[in-house]
Amino acid sequence: MAIVHEIIRQRIGQLHLVMHSGSQAMDLLVGAGLVDLLEIAYGANGRLAPTCVRFRRAVQEGTLRIEDYSNYQMTLRFMAGAMGAPFLPTYSGLGSDIIEKWGFDSQFRERTPEISLRKAVVIEDPFSREKQHVVLVPAVNPDVTIIHVQKAAEDGTTRIEGLTFADIEQARASKHVIVSCEELVSPDELRQDPWCNSLPHVIVDAVVHQPFGAHPTACYRYYDYDMKHLEEYREIAADDERFRDYLEHYVLGAHAFDEYLRLIGDEQLDRLRASLGLGYARRDLL
Repeated sequence: MAIVHEIIRQRIGQLHLVMHSGSQAMDLLVGAGLVDLLEIAYGANGRLAPTCVRFRRAVQEGTLRIEDYSNYQMTLRFMAGAMGAPFLPTYSGLGSDIIEKWGFDSQFRERTPEISLRKAVVIEDPFSREKQHVVLVPAVNPDVTIIHVQKAAEDGTTRIEGLTFADIEQARASKHVIVSCEELVSPDELRQDPWCNSLPHVIVDAVVHQPFGAHPTACYRYYDYDMKHLEEYREIAADDERFRDYLEHYVLGAHAFDEYLRLIGDEQLDRLRASLGLGYARRDLL
């Protein structure tokens, strides 16, 4: 989230986002008017917003071009990109509208070189006697991947604790990788248990040390979701003027992420700190 705030402050626009799952970070970028194209599987804030508010509005108003895939398909697309393969096969999507309905039509794909010529292709399995159909999904190689992790070293070695989702595949598929981290540790510390590390230093271009860098979302073993802030955001995001005020107060008016965290307040941040036994905060404290 810290890097997303900086992108908004610098007004880096006309973005083409490719995401496995997007929530608050994606919604802020879309709401700030910085995203032109979006390829995604999931865009929501869980039970607080089954569809992210600014994202939904942009799609409904036609100001955002979007292509949707299943979560598994997006993971395979990143995996194909990481492998250097042009595509990978799957059964995911067979019989669904994900295959039949395209957000980017053929004409748009023809004139837009950064996206694949086709969303997906269904073929018969050439190795099977039963002529089973399979779906081919295209590889994707982002220019830049941004991830937030628990620990990283100055040399770029990165450790994700807990579920990695598609972060590793996406990072390995990308031309450049920027990592923000809760703890900046020495390379020697990460070498003690090298099998726990997620990304090697050779693929990471930059490391940003930013505690609470995923707020108001969660970081396993460090802090939980800020439900109070997210609930307030859901109401604010539904109104254009209030959303602009939110950006001005929390993002544009805060010249660094630490200033944003001061607006949240130490007392609230302390409530979010994870229990060592649970990995998340106790619900009675949130």
